[in-house]
Amino acid sequence: MDNLFVYILHQEGALHDSAAELAAAAQGLAPQATAILAGHGPGLKAACDQAAGLFPQVWKIDDPGLAQANAELLRPLLTRLIPAGGVLLLAHEHFGMDLAPGLAVKLGAGYLPDAVALAGAHDGALLAVREEFAGLVSAHVSLDLARGAVITLRPGAFKALEPGAAGQIQDKSAEALAGGLPAARRRYVETVAAEAGEVDITKAEVLVSVGRGIEDEDNLELAFDLAKALGAEVSCSRPIVDAKWLPKPRQVGTSGKSVKPKVYLACGISGSSQHLGGLTGAACVIAINKNPKAPIFQRADVGVVADIVQFLPLLTKAVNAKA
Repeated sequence: MDNLFVYILHQEGALHDSAAELAAAAQGLAPQATAILAGHGPGLKAACDQAAGLFPQVWKIDDPGLAQANAELLRPLLTRLIPAGGVLLLAHEHFGMDLAPGLAVKLGAGYLPDAVALAGAHDGALLAVREEFAGLVSAHVSLDLARGAVITLRPGAFKALEPGAAGQIQDKSAEALAGGLPAARRRYVETVAAEAGEVDITKAEVLVSVGRGIEDEDNLELAFDLAKALGAEVSCSRPIVDAKWLPKPRQVGTSGKSVKPKVYLACGISGSSQHLGGLTGAACVIAINKNPKAPIFQRADVGVVADIVQFLPLLTKAVNAKA
């Protein structure tokens, strides 16, 4: 496939976690793909150097007005760089969801949000898969390559690509900014950092996740004890947040966060489609539930039929004994 592009997010000189996943998705479509990064100064250069380890070609757009990400400014610049029939991949996160729809309109291209798989090109069409109704239905979508496409990919849906030989970096600033930086109705105000001590469950390699089966707020200590023994973080399903037993940033699911741990322990979680929608990227799911017919067992790699209030202390004791 020709004309394959990937827009990469970065901050303070570091690539967004999605960069290596997007590189893997692009490599599955074509051996040659071009990464595009926008920003300003040393941070942009450092990010481009890292991106060159994932892509054979990197284009950078450098301008002081792009120091803070602004989709309104970026759309016309990308329109000047991406040719007719070009395919652009980007992460399905806040900025990607802001940038992609309007960019597709400007390019006259097809738009597909939140894809979980790319099946390749066939008969002039790009075949992709997205999930509907929180994962209950898989929709197979055909995109006309003659029109081009803008596709956002779900975080965790693709295994990250390992960096390799450095690709070529080209400065496309003059071409992208040929008409000058456009006026924008929105402007950057400030960055509000997360409160100290707040957990980012999207970066955890092991999660101990609890649901209704924990029964009582005081029993949450059982999950935290197990997480400490495993070097894990604690997450939860929506009922735990609704009960105000744990804060919203710890919620997994379509109304919470999508996670991609190496191991996900679902403790007392029945496994609604909304919750399972956040587990696309989990490598191994271990389910512990006293109901043998709980839907979570259909997603689990390992299943244990047990009451978690009784089982978690035994598991924690066994883990500590092995330490």
